Amino acid sequence: MYYKLYIDSVFFIQFVMNLYLLSITGKVLKCTATHRRILLGALFGAGMICLVILLPIGTIKIRLICGILPVSMCMMRMVFGIRTLEMLLKSSLLMGMCGFFFGSIVTWLDGRVVGKIFYGAKTGYNIWSVFFYGYVGYSILKFLIHRMEKGKKNDIREVHVPLKEKKVEMKALVDTGNHLADPVSGAPVCIVSEKAARLLQNDFLPEHFHAIPYRSVGKQSGVLEAYELPELIIEDTYREIHRKKVIVAICNAGISEDSIYQMILHPQLLED
Repeated sequence: MYYKLYIDSVFFIQFVMNLYLLSITGKVLKCTATHRRILLGALFGAGMICLVILLPIGTIKIRLICGILPVSMCMMRMVFGIRTLEMLLKSSLLMGMCGFFFGSIVTWLDGRVVGKIFYGAKTGYNIWSVFFYGYVGYSILKFLIHRMEKGKKNDIREVHVPLKEKKVEMKALVDTGNHLADPVSGAPVCIVSEKAARLLQNDFLPEHFHAIPYRSVGKQSGVLEAYELPELIIEDTYREIHRKKVIVAICNAGISEDSIYQMILHPQLLED
């Protein structure tokens, strides 16, 4: 008994599944990546799986069992920038669990939708069933993750500001509603409280001053005093994000004295 594999179909199916798996795994891990990085990671993973299948060593099942974990780890490193071996293993295993879920969805729907709605149609994996049913599985998981995170606390990150004489540490809220940008360069702008700004004031140089116009809901528009920090280090879930020349505006709006965070991060700073 032997199987006939069409390597182009294998590549496309694996590519589509990688897109769904990388996207949903990133949401679970709270790791951000651009669409370009996810696309390149999915292409890389599909190509590597095809190479594993074509290797003339052992059976296909053995090659896939031995090769799928290293390929997943490479994709995690490439797309989300995860560096430590422990985190690569955990994220790859999580991706494998999501893959098992997707496979179950595709199998279950293929037997019912194709077999019962489209009478006489052949069931089984193909390019379009994986594309459609994988999207269904992705949508279900995305909905479940959204519901679980809806009642959780705000997304707080640790940030570090390396200065000439010391390193200032504070907590920052990732606010997807923060659209402040420098009117000249278009660079994203973070917000710090006046209390936190006093810790940074020795490095607020006049030549790095920015005037940031703003408009808030229900309030009058105005101009915020802002300065450029040489570097900002953000502690993401499984990595450190280093950003150079970050503009921070001084404003207490949205940051109370009793708040657990002292900065409001611009979401663009978390993107690769």
